Amino acid sequence: MTSRERINAALRHQQPDRVPVDLGASESSGIMGIAYNRLKQHLGLDGRTQIYDLSQMIAKVEEPVLDLVGADAIALLIEPRMWRPWALQDGSPCEIPAKLQIVPYEGGWAVRRVDGTPAAVCPAGGYYFDPVNPPLADATTPADIEAGIEHLESFDWPGYLDEGYDDLACKARCLHEETDRCIVANLWVHVFAAGQILRGFANFMMDLAADKPLAHHLMGRLVDCYAPRVADYLDAVGDYVDVIQVNDDLGTQNGTQLSPDLYREMVKPYHARLWGMIKQRCDKPLLLHSCGSIYDLLPDLIEIGVDAINPVQVSAAKMDGALLKREFGRDLAFWGGGCDTQHVLGGGTPEQVRDEVRYRVEQFADDGGFIFCQVHNIQHNVAPENVMAMYEALREL
Repeated sequence: MTSRERINAALRHQQPDRVPVDLGASESSGIMGIAYNRLKQHLGLDGRTQIYDLSQMIAKVEEPVLDLVGADAIALLIEPRMWRPWALQDGSPCEIPAKLQIVPYEGGWAVRRVDGTPAAVCPAGGYYFDPVNPPLADATTPADIEAGIEHLESFDWPGYLDEGYDDLACKARCLHEETDRCIVANLWVHVFAAGQILRGFANFMMDLAADKPLAHHLMGRLVDCYAPRVADYLDAVGDYVDVIQVNDDLGTQNGTQLSPDLYREMVKPYHARLWGMIKQRCDKPLLLHSCGSIYDLLPDLIEIGVDAINPVQVSAAKMDGALLKREFGRDLAFWGGGCDTQHVLGGGTPEQVRDEVRYRVEQFADDGGFIFCQVHNIQHNVAPENVMAMYEALREL
């Protein structure tokens, strides 16, 4: 089997010739820049460490690394046309988008908006950029949302990622013709999480319960703004990609962020509309990234078109692989769950990592429906020996 055939078989719940592998085909199945530099040094590889996702400091995984770990998938990313040098928190070199406005801020760093205010901040000693100053925090009416509509129109496609649809089409065609890897189109398009970032977490969670008309207006207009982008994006790349990835974090460590009833009332209609639009225009498998315990929402997500989930946070409540496979394995593919990053990959020994991989593969791999990757991104503190132990264990199986 080719890599593309292998993943497509797994997504169809057919047993492939081996368990397919992903490293970096999405911004939630990749590796942080610090860990990536250490891994390349461990492997004796040079190259360019390009950080395309500043919030998580995620590196674009290069071809030699993909080859060494046996990756079967590759990302189609929205990227900048030009990069510039920068240094990661440990001083190791990287590149960031040339148009990114990043400045020193209170001992750390801030990503600056056009008006000069910080949009995201990495504090001194931190490893991530967290959103600050929500642009619609003071909105109280639908008219206020309309007055800030430019924030919805640009959400999930910031200006420093300045590739256009022609760039994406050319890149997708080249990946399709020059590699046999499964191409994952990273479309992103959050709805629930977008509300939290645009309004502020506390404000939006209160909106969902106490100001439902405002929450409905925000999510409805957000999907309106996504609609032409989805159409243009899929018209450009749909013939070349194999999987469409969307994002919306719905879970916490112990359960869902919203009760299932509130999710069905407030958020599900907008997911259904947006994801249905994607499926209608490009009938490729839909991969949803959602962290945390989402067990209670999986029937709803299946109903509205989700074919696979990532990162499969096996350490969260009701997310054990055996339970998920037994209850939902006929309808969902599991893109992740291969090694627990919370407790094992960063804090365990190489042998503990190998044991974890064997355990998770045994849970997930029968009858297809499983693409191996660690839970979420490989964090900055993960030793390269543990990274390689993960892939060596999988090969041994």
